[in-house]
Amino acid sequence: MAAAAEPRIRAAGDPMLPRIVRVRKRVRELPGTVSLTFEAADGGTLPPFQPGQFTMLSVFGAGEIPVSISGDSADESFLVQTVRAVGAVSEAVAALRPGDCPGLRGPFGSAWPMEDLDGRDVVMVAGGLGLAALRSAVYHVLANRARFGTVVLLYGTRSPEDILFRGQLQTWRKRLDVQLEVTVDHAERAWRGHVGVVTLLLPRLAVDAARTTALVCGPEVMMRFVAAGLGDIGVAESSIWVSLERTMQCGIGLCGHCQFGGMFVCKDGPVLRYDRVRPLLGVKEL
Repeated sequence: MAAAAEPRIRAAGDPMLPRIVRVRKRVRELPGTVSLTFEAADGGTLPPFQPGQFTMLSVFGAGEIPVSISGDSADESFLVQTVRAVGAVSEAVAALRPGDCPGLRGPFGSAWPMEDLDGRDVVMVAGGLGLAALRSAVYHVLANRARFGTVVLLYGTRSPEDILFRGQLQTWRKRLDVQLEVTVDHAERAWRGHVGVVTLLLPRLAVDAARTTALVCGPEVMMRFVAAGLGDIGVAESSIWVSLERTMQCGIGLCGHCQFGGMFVCKDGPVLRYDRVRPLLGVKEL
C-alpha cells in the first residue's frame, strides 16, 4: 500500500479571527461532559470539515481551547463538538447553553484517511473521550458501508458509568455489518460485557491484516499498546493512524506550543501515521 499523506482542509479567511457561532443544542453525555451543536450566528453556513479535524473554541473572557469535531461531516448545517470540563476554559465551554454565542476558529489540522480506506478492512479503536474524535469517522464509514471490507469498532473506558455515546453505541451494535465491542477496566457484577483493557480484544479480530487500516484515538499510552497489539496480528505500522491530543493554541503552527519533535500537531496532525510518531511517543517529557 502506497504511503498516504495526511489529508487536510484549511479554513478560509483570517485563521486567527474567530467566527461567532450559536449553540443550537446541548446534550449531557456524562458528568462534566457535554456535546454542543453549533450553527452560524449570522444565518450563514459553517465551514466544511473532514473527520478527525478540530476547531479552536473560545468563550469571551475565559479563553480558547482546541476541541475535536465529533459530528457528521456529511451534515454541513451544524457542527457538533464534545467537551469534557477539566479546566477553567473547558468548564466555561461545557457550561454553554442554547442561544449562547462563543467564538470558533477552524477547522484545522489533518484528517483520518477516509478516501484511502476503500476496499480495506477498517478497525477503529477508541479509549475514553477518544471516541469523540473518532465518531465522525464512524459516521462516514457506516454511511458508506459498501465501500469497505470488515468494519470493527473497539471501545474501552474505565467503567460502565464512563461509556460515552451509550445510546448510539447500542444502535450501532444492532447492525449486522459491524463488529462492535465495548470493554471496561473494572465493573460491578451487573455488567455483562468485557472487562479488561481494550488491547485484549485485538487477538480475536477476524480481519485480513494485510489489507487492514486502523484508526486509533485515546491516551498516548493506550495508543502505543494498541499499535503494538495490532502489530502482533500483522497490521503494518504504516497502516495505523493515530490522533494526538496535544495542547494547541494558535491552530496554524505559529506559536510552537504543540511542537512534537520536528512536527506541529496543529498543522501536521492531529491525525498522523503511526510509523511517523512511534519514535517520539515513548520519549519522556516530549
